[in-house]
Amino acid sequence: MPQRADEFLANTEAYVKELEAARAKMHAELDGLPSRDIVTFHEAFPYFAQEFDLYIAAVVEREPGSEPSARELADTIDTINRLHVKALFAEPQYPAVAAETIARETGSKVYILDPAVTGPMEKGAYLKIMDENLSVLKEALS
Repeated sequence: MPQRADEFLANTEAYVKELEAARAKMHAELDGLPSRDIVTFHEAFPYFAQEFDLYIAAVVEREPGSEPSARELADTIDTINRLHVKALFAEPQYPAVAAETIARETGSKVYILDPAVTGPMEKGAYLKIMDENLSVLKEALS
């Protein structure tokens, strides 16, 4: 048994409790929001959407850095207009040029959601990012 196994186990259990509390808070604040349809710009959020009962109506760029074709943009715009999607979610790691184009064409608004794949490594960074994402989601889906 490693020398610090008890310490590692205690830290793990404490962090799991923090994650469970953050999840419960997010459910409490998101579950009752009226809007459930969203458009994302990469496929970074399918499990998140499933957890919080969000419907990803369209994904604009299947692969980061691959600009959508004119047909794909038109299809996305049609979907947004048909479903009255109000929120488009881009990521801080990528330019939001396509997002801004779609927003202009549909009247939807672009928000930034962080998938927490890059960024600071200090203690509490992930929970801070999720709390910021919660604020963005509440504003976008209200």
